[in-house]
Amino acid sequence: MEYFSPAMERLVEQFARLPGVGVKSAQRLAFHVVSLPQEEAEQFAQAILDAKQSIHCCPVCQNLTEGDGPCALCASPRRDGSVVCVVADPRDVAALERSREYQGLYHVLHGVISPMNHVGPDDLHIRELVERVGAGGIQEVIMATNPDTEGEATAMYLSRLLKPLGPKITRLAYGIPVGSHLEYADDATLMRALEGRREI
Repeated sequence: MEYFSPAMERLVEQFARLPGVGVKSAQRLAFHVVSLPQEEAEQFAQAILDAKQSIHCCPVCQNLTEGDGPCALCASPRRDGSVVCVVADPRDVAALERSREYQGLYHVLHGVISPMNHVGPDDLHIRELVERVGAGGIQEVIMATNPDTEGEATAMYLSRLLKPLGPKITRLAYGIPVGSHLEYADDATLMRALEGRREI
């Protein structure tokens, strides 16, 4: 990128490091940021710095939060503390909350077991989950990791760890998406849908 100034090259490189952003998108973002008025550019940069400094993991569920104590979900008296839903990523909490159906608590692992990517159990927030369940009061642990190889392996590993501690271990049901057609479903999805069928 010899036709860019060194500062512009560095900005493009930083944007290109973001997940899902290719070189062309990084260039568009960099040109947009450079074209912003000075005040807006400073607000953008300050928002990144503020978020990086103030956001950290909740000491209970490991979800992202601000402040010193538990996050708003863990601190809410309206949540059912006897049920914990285990997810891989903070974005999964947001997805489940959008459904407005789940009223229990969460535990965020910040990843899944993936030997190919050199991610083992010690790299995740598994110890905190085991301590939390071991402390008592949790009757059900819902495994809500993705239905891919790493997500399934993580769910199986956790269920073997947690079952001796007493709670019921469940897995999210998977099957045919609402509004789709059976003819377009793959074999694995159809198998899961049949396994997870229930009486109506």
